[in-house]
Amino acid sequence: MSSAENDVAGLDQLDAAASQARDAVHFRRILAALQGIAAAEQELRDAVKAARDADDSWTVIASALDTIRLAAQQRFGGN
Repeated sequence: MSSAENDVAGLDQLDAAASQARDAVHFRRILAALQGIAAAEQELRDAVKAARDADDSWTVIASALDTIRLAAQQRFGGN
């Protein structure tokens, strides 16, 4: 019997009541938060691009971002 087959057979012998299994609720929460950050970052990039496409100045965009014009332009200017 191979090692993989032994592992599967071992799982069949596992007593779920005696094993300390943990809920992955915190792991799932972290993953969801990361997905939320990624979505928010994309929305922010899209919003800045839309503002630039509408000819809003970097000064106005920087004000909305609570930063200086140069920082806004450096962060989003390549988009």
